[in-house]
Amino acid sequence: MSSIETNEKRRPHAVVIGAGFGGLAAAVRLGARGYRVTVLDRLDAPGGRAYVRRRGGFVFDSGPTVITAPHLFQDLWELCGKKIEDYVDLRPVSPFYRIRFDDGTTFDYTGDAAAMRREVAKLAPGDVHGYEQFVRASEDIFRVGFEKLAHVPFGSWMDMARIVPEMVKLGSFRSVYGMVSRYVKDDRLRQVFSFHPLLVGGNPFSTTSIYTLIAFLERKWGVHFPIGGTGALVKGLCDLVADNGGEVRCNAGVRKILIEGRRATGVQLESGEVVTADLVISNADSAWTYRHLIDAEHRKKWTDKRIESLRYSMSLFVWYFGTNRTYEDVAHHTIMLGPRYKGLLDDIFEKKVLAEDFSLYLHRPTATDPALAPEGCDSFYVLSPVPHLESGVDWSRQAEPYRRKVAKLLEETVLPGLSDAIVESEVLTPQGFQDDLLSFRGAAFGVEPVLTQSAFFRPHNKSEDVDNLFLVGAGTHPGAGVPGVLSSARVVDGLVPPASEWPLTGEGGALAAAE
Repeated sequence: MSSIETNEKRRPHAVVIGAGFGGLAAAVRLGARGYRVTVLDRLDAPGGRAYVRRRGGFVFDSGPTVITAPHLFQDLWELCGKKIEDYVDLRPVSPFYRIRFDDGTTFDYTGDAAAMRREVAKLAPGDVHGYEQFVRASEDIFRVGFEKLAHVPFGSWMDMARIVPEMVKLGSFRSVYGMVSRYVKDDRLRQVFSFHPLLVGGNPFSTTSIYTLIAFLERKWGVHFPIGGTGALVKGLCDLVADNGGEVRCNAGVRKILIEGRRATGVQLESGEVVTADLVISNADSAWTYRHLIDAEHRKKWTDKRIESLRYSMSLFVWYFGTNRTYEDVAHHTIMLGPRYKGLLDDIFEKKVLAEDFSLYLHRPTATDPALAPEGCDSFYVLSPVPHLESGVDWSRQAEPYRRKVAKLLEETVLPGLSDAIVESEVLTPQGFQDDLLSFRGAAFGVEPVLTQSAFFRPHNKSEDVDNLFLVGAGTHPGAGVPGVLSSARVVDGLVPPASEWPLTGEGGALAAAE
């Protein structure tokens, strides 16, 4: 064995379960710190919820399509002594969203302060001053909730106790909708400025108002989209992992986390292969990690009962489709609000029933990058928030009727002639979120972001049950959404010991095996 091979094996080994943004960001960070990193994913390509679907020359991003706080990606390249611009072409998108109300009225949501005042005045002139107060309140919450707390691990009660006074002062006990309603009176504007929690799996009427920080975050850094689609970011991160000597293995599903005493020592794959490790980072859904990847005997805190008692986010019905024509007047991001707001959200989150009406998010990436579809065509996906699998909906029977209802509404509103233009079509249902993406109960965003399930009260980034096991992704702190997922990797980076300190006292794992 050569000296290079020997030295490589003597580097502490980190195994990352899941090649989503959280797992890849953690892999980049640990690789930059000297760890030998192996990322394992059960799908045939990396990305997790950002998996790329390709059909008939169309490119469909499966999940995240709104890139905010791009500096969190830039940080990863800088850690490796590189520039993101050499790997990924991020383009600003404006408007951030075109919001369409059920009566056909539209609101272009941008980062331009003057333009936003005009949009507010167009709907409710008397709310302009209140809107400006809301933006200032959003900035105050951003300064604490994002700049101070997003990277705090919240591993102890003391971490939480220190921030309680400030959180109370900022009104975090209110819901997002409640906070917005303090400043604007027009019902349509209350919807415009409170829908953001739905992008991270939360109900605006129960999600803590900490999430109103998104309004200022978007104004500060804008909304972006990578040329080539979100998959271009996934590829760029995989290249960074490789540049640091790491490896991303697909078609490598993990069956269980191996534990000796209370210490993670590696994983066993679905194929039976054992991969030893000095530490394990799970980017899998946090509830799925504890419930299905760790034997019950090793779980004192995260018991089956505890896992089942948590509140989980809504799920999504997603329809990916390509058209043989273009719709030039459709924005990159369109939010189509239905005839009901609170009533629909009650059906989804509280009653867990599949409603007859719906609100939609329509993504047209070809507005920014026409190359994501064949010439003269458009690539789309549309998603509808729906209850997770506790609803009991049989999606094997309901998927096609629901898709037809969504298509009918789109054709009657923003996509005329749609039924004759569709040339590619594929759907993802809550059942798919569970079966293909291993999301507990098919919840698209993991643990619901209510106050009692935030910060210290979310599954911790450092496992309380298993030593040398860490969690990243939507189901842990700070939460869902691309900035939250990337921040979770930064939190874990601060919790993992330096590579130079291995082997730790009494530790075995891959490094010990290499001795």
